[in-house]
Amino acid sequence: MHYLLFYELSPDYLERRGEFRSAHLAKAWLSSDHGELVLGGALANPVDGAILLFRGDSPAVAEEFAKSDPYVLNGLVKRWYVREWTTVAGKTASVPVWPN
Repeated sequence: MHYLLFYELSPDYLERRGEFRSAHLAKAWLSSDHGELVLGGALANPVDGAILLFRGDSPAVAEEFAKSDPYVLNGLVKRWYVREWTTVAGKTASVPVWPN
């Protein structure tokens, strides 16, 4: 299954992220190397949120990522939540549905 991790960013995110960015990115790339994180990045114009796409058997993989993310631990993320995403089209869809 796929899970989306949504981050709502603090107003001072851009000013403060430099201090924690390397640790955050190291965590993200390690999660990707383990086959958990598929894609992740900040929303643009305005930079007020981020979305990370995870693959796993439960939302726990995304939840555990957030709970130990330097951005969350240091207040750059003011709120986060995980939603299951039923993907039906594309080569990596979790529940492929083909047209008749």
